Amino acid sequence: MNAAHPPEPAGNVSGAHALLSPPPHRRTHRWGLGAFLLVQALFLLVSVLLAAGFGSPGALSLVVTLVLPTLVAGGAAVLVTLVRGNGPRVDFGLRWHWQDVRTGLAIGGVGLVSTMLATTLWMRWMEPGDAGSAVSGLLAGVRLPPALAVLIFLHIWLVAPVCEELVYRGLLWGAMERMRWSQLNVFVLSTAIFAIGHLEPERTALLLVVAIPIGVARMVTGRLTASVVAHQVNNFLPALGLLLISLGLLPG
Repeated sequence: MNAAHPPEPAGNVSGAHALLSPPPHRRTHRWGLGAFLLVQALFLLVSVLLAAGFGSPGALSLVVTLVLPTLVAGGAAVLVTLVRGNGPRVDFGLRWHWQDVRTGLAIGGVGLVSTMLATTLWMRWMEPGDAGSAVSGLLAGVRLPPALAVLIFLHIWLVAPVCEELVYRGLLWGAMERMRWSQLNVFVLSTAIFAIGHLEPERTALLLVVAIPIGVARMVTGRLTASVVAHQVNNFLPALGLLLISLGLLPG
C-alpha cells in the first residue's frame, strides 16, 4: 500500500518543515485600532492642555509644547504593547539589525531626494505663508538659546521619527495586520493616515510623498527598525534648517 508513496528523501524534510512552520514574525498581540485611536487622542489632549496652560509662549514653553506630546504618544504606544502584547521588540520588530539599518539608509536616501524635489515644487505652487510645516510656523520669528535649538534639532531628527513610527507603523500597522489585511492595504492605509494625522491639510499631499518610502522600508523588512532609520534620514535636512533658522543663521 505504501509503494505508491515512497518515503520523502531526507534532504527535503527540512524544506517541507520550513513551508509548514509559522512565519517568524507572527502577530499575537491583543490590541487593535482602538489602541491607535487612544494614543492619537492622548497626543491631541496633551497638545491642547500645554497650549492652554502656557498662555503667552516663551522659548522653553514652545520647546515643551513641541516635544512632550510626541514623547507621550510614543511612550503610550510602547505601553500598549507591554500591557496588551509582547513588547515592541516582538510586536513591532524593533530590534537592532544591521541589514535593517542599511535598508533604512538606502530607502531613506531615495526618499530624501524625492522629498526635496516634491518640496521644491510644493513651495513654487503654494503661497509663501502656506508652504511651511506646523513646526516651522510654531518657531517662526523665535530665536532660541543654542541649547534649546540643538534640543529641537535632535528631537526632530532622531526622537520624533521613533515616536511617530511607534504610533503609525507600529500600533496602526499592527492593528491592521491583526485584522488580516494584506500588506499592500496596510501600507496604503497607514501611509494615508500618517499624512492626514499630522493635521496639516495644505501639506497632506507633500506628506504622502514623505511617507511612501518610510512605509516601503517597513513593508519590505517586516520590522520597524528600517522605517525608523528611513524616517530619520528624511528628517535630517528639515531639522538642520530649523536649527539654523532658530539660531538666526538663516532667514526664517
